[in-house]
Amino acid sequence: MIPAMPSSTTTTAAATADHGEGTAITALHPEIIRTHLLTRLDGPTLASAGAAFTELHALCSEENLWRRLCHSSWPSTANPIVRHAISAFPSGHRSFFSDSFPTIHHRGDSLPCHRPPATELISAVDIFYGEKSIYSKAIVSETVSNWFSSSPFRLELPNTKGTPRTFPCPAGQEKLTLSWILIDPSEKRSVNVSSLKPVGFRQNCFTGDIEIRFATVLEAGGGDWVQFSVVVTCEGKEGGEAHVREASMQVEDMEGKSVNGKESLVIIQEAMGMKRRKRKEGEEKERYEEFEERKRERKEIKERREKGLDLACIAAVLSTLIVFLTLVLFGSGRVVW
Repeated sequence: MIPAMPSSTTTTAAATADHGEGTAITALHPEIIRTHLLTRLDGPTLASAGAAFTELHALCSEENLWRRLCHSSWPSTANPIVRHAISAFPSGHRSFFSDSFPTIHHRGDSLPCHRPPATELISAVDIFYGEKSIYSKAIVSETVSNWFSSSPFRLELPNTKGTPRTFPCPAGQEKLTLSWILIDPSEKRSVNVSSLKPVGFRQNCFTGDIEIRFATVLEAGGGDWVQFSVVVTCEGKEGGEAHVREASMQVEDMEGKSVNGKESLVIIQEAMGMKRRKRKEGEEKERYEEFEERKRERKEIKERREKGLDLACIAAVLSTLIVFLTLVLFGSGRVVW
């Protein structure tokens, strides 16, 4: 599952090196450290331990440790397609974890993207209910065709394999966590574009399906915001069990329109270059609600502007009609006289 924050036990285990009355880390056999200590650490703690203690740096950089962390955090990374892409990263699974685990900073602090467009994108998607993996999938999407560039950008991953894993509905919705990692194999970069927890859910009035929304909002320059919108569609009855039928993702602008493939690709590549930081509880939902509020305000301004234009057009038409009728009436009067 997505790694939890370090526990006091694991942090203490890493911190006993040459401090207090703890046994010096150099006195322990490397195999003991590797198998009994480091395997208990989560990703952020493992990285901190390697940076803080020179004795641990080599052990904390081992590919097997980071591969295990990635597979337990995101089962989709065990897919051969994803494994092959990660193997080309500068430090393998460690680089991938560093790109994918933290949230991207929502401020537009990355430099303009001048890299060549990606020829393909890999999506690695995982959904957990508590500690239980209920959905895991990876797909490759081409990004070079004219159809991709000009059409609204949308990725769909139907749940078609095996017996679907269920969760309580609707009580279990708040326990769902989701990760949607986009990988650019050519640039050897990745980014997680989903909020960890849901920002909203509703029941589709036509199909009866439950739609659970996850979102990450970013500044796109010029004062505009964009949203990576992920919708998980679930089948099930309220008060019973539900299962994931499909997960989909698209990029939306502040008018609620889907951005086309060409523009979405630029946004994704810029997101990959943004700073990363620790997730803050509830922040992603607040950003989503602020985005929706700004979207409503923009819509109201647009509607008022259109209404004003409509009134101006009506006034112009009426003025023209009055002038025309006046000319006709007075002109007719002169002829009769």
